[in-house]
Amino acid sequence: MSFQVFGIPVSRGVAIGRAVLVASSRVDVAHYFIASADAEQEFARLVRGRDAVTRELQDLKADLPEDAPHELDALLDVHLLLLNDEALVDAARDWIVDRHYNAEWALSAQLEVLARQFDEMEDDYLRERKADLEQVVERVLSALALELDSSAGGGPSAVVARDFAGEDPLLLVAADIAPADMIQFKRSVFQGFITDIGGKTSHTAIVARSMAIPAVVGTREASRLIRQDDWVIIDGDAGTVIVNPSPIILEEYRFRQRQAELENARLARLRHTPAITMDGQRIELHANIELPGDTVSALASGATGVGLFRSEFLFMNREGDLPSEEEQFVAYKAAVEAMAGLPVTIRTVDIGADKPLDRMSVNELRHEHVLNPAMGLRAIRWSLAEPSMFRQQLRAIYRASAFGRVKLLVPMVAHLGEIRQVQETLKRVKAQLDEAGQMYGRVDLGVMVEVPAAAIMLPQLLKHVDFVSIGTNDLIQYTLAIDRADEAVAHLYDPWHPAVLQLLAGSIAQARAAGKEVSVCGEMAGDAAFTDLLLGMGLTCFSMHPSQIPSVKQRVLRADAQRLAAGLPRILESEDPARTAAEVLAKSARLH
Repeated sequence: MSFQVFGIPVSRGVAIGRAVLVASSRVDVAHYFIASADAEQEFARLVRGRDAVTRELQDLKADLPEDAPHELDALLDVHLLLLNDEALVDAARDWIVDRHYNAEWALSAQLEVLARQFDEMEDDYLRERKADLEQVVERVLSALALELDSSAGGGPSAVVARDFAGEDPLLLVAADIAPADMIQFKRSVFQGFITDIGGKTSHTAIVARSMAIPAVVGTREASRLIRQDDWVIIDGDAGTVIVNPSPIILEEYRFRQRQAELENARLARLRHTPAITMDGQRIELHANIELPGDTVSALASGATGVGLFRSEFLFMNREGDLPSEEEQFVAYKAAVEAMAGLPVTIRTVDIGADKPLDRMSVNELRHEHVLNPAMGLRAIRWSLAEPSMFRQQLRAIYRASAFGRVKLLVPMVAHLGEIRQVQETLKRVKAQLDEAGQMYGRVDLGVMVEVPAAAIMLPQLLKHVDFVSIGTNDLIQYTLAIDRADEAVAHLYDPWHPAVLQLLAGSIAQARAAGKEVSVCGEMAGDAAFTDLLLGMGLTCFSMHPSQIPSVKQRVLRADAQRLAAGLPRILESEDPARTAAEVLAKSARLH
């Protein structure tokens, strides 16, 4: 039966493929592909996990005291029956052999299939056995994790990039996807993403856009309604998910896919064209990256620098430890050298809120789960609370500056005192490097304007820094008091809100008046719908995901910055800036 699910469109385009559900579990589940030759060995690992849990349950059953309730003995019998039912582990073999899933992922996928069957049972007692099945699976997952921890290497050794030529494309469906998991999936074969929660600027959405693949978030029920292997269409323009579409609908969307491919090929021809407006204003189009390897796509898209290196992704997906100074230095140096003299702006670690570390202290867990994490110990606050870690990162960044142009960006600044602390730390770091005989170059210091306080007090901040970068995602979130990852209030997230535009225009004007570089690195920079507006505000440096550069460059090449600036006051004074902007831009287009 065909049906539709509606959500929030966050990454444009059309994706068609088979659904792959990532089941939620209280146990962390690794998702990676294995080599075909390792399938039987991986299945044997899954069988060992099942057998270990079988022995554990049998031992528990044997050790029950004589006065133990009969129900407890019966419950263990139920768990043993479920554990050794061929519909669980034996059936999971197909996911390993056919899809090349690792053992944990295969077991989770089969759990999802069986859980749906339990949900559809009419008998209340049988339906409630789903909880027992979930407990059994979590025991096996824990056993598999324990085996990995005790084995040499302690982790997956056969992670491979799959070639799906001739096979069905895959779409990932999940309740939510953590930022660190998104980075893992970034190297995978998924053609699109669907999540139950999230908003336009949640990190699932941001990474999906960086991968240039369609995504719909905030669907609420998608992971419950869609089944493993269902045929699914993701309409990333409308925010619609079509499950088991009819042949006519399928063909219509395949036509749209072909049209999009032709348009992308046309835009790709602009790669080497300088971004200069019709009135001669040169515009810098930089790339946002998460890892050093992303510089390949940045250069391929025609980026003239890296405007935002999100260093926190080096800190994620780790078993309790943080990256050492040397590990960070190697990563930063690789990015700097790859950009071959073009500027690389490295943001200090922005941990917290929707980007927690695997290693969290009791205090951090309290902030993460009890208080409002978006306003807790995050970004520069976290760095200043971890001085040893912060100095380590700064030393690594400064050492990388010996190999190219490096700029240092500090996130979530709201107080002058924070900048003063950073400057004092930098003095100490440079003294340590001098003492150790380490080379380093000039590093400009900048702050992110993403808290209203920073935008309001920007004239004071500008006296202490070399440049500013406006992070519109958080600036909108904090200005409008909206959790940008919460689909319940996602409709209130409004980049066109008059207060947002006033802060944005004011920040750009103040930086330019002070003779300081200013860029926008939030999602507004990569949205072609805002390109003319930002040009009218006087912005000359945009930073975005590499995949967004061609469409923004096309808008730049067609724009007259002076005419756009002339229409800006009317937009800023309007009660409905979006409508007024459309009228102003339409008039400007007619004048051409």
